[in-house]
Amino acid sequence: MKQGNILLVEDNPDDVKLTERAFKKCGIINPLMVVTDGAAALDYLFGTGAHTGRDPADIPAVMLLDLKLPKISGLEVLRRLRADTRTRRLPVVILTSSKEDQDIIASYDLGANSYVRKPVDYDQFLDAVHQLGLYWLLLNESPPRTGSPQ
Repeated sequence: MKQGNILLVEDNPDDVKLTERAFKKCGIINPLMVVTDGAAALDYLFGTGAHTGRDPADIPAVMLLDLKLPKISGLEVLRRLRADTRTRRLPVVILTSSKEDQDIIASYDLGANSYVRKPVDYDQFLDAVHQLGLYWLLLNESPPRTGSPQ
């Protein structure tokens, strides 16, 4: 699997626990960094606020982003990521319960790489996490990190 951590931006503690269990059960061993709001996600990625001192060049292998977040929405987080050369190419998977067409359209318009609805059923969620891990951490070829800005 691809090296690097997975950034999970999720404010629901039950969904965080479910995701952690699903990753473990699927054998995804990449470290999982969890932040619970949009502002914390931006602080983590850019090495500011509570994450001052973290190297912003250490970009996660993939970011799983909920849309309905406190402080700064997932769509606004995505907008800011795509506007910055350091994070423009970060693979972002929207992982949300929203079924709204406007959220799907806005996510892709802002540069999301994928949009996945959180299944309510645990077995379906487990399968979705397995597929996400297989694709983004094993099959997908990311752009090189050296010699080009992130």
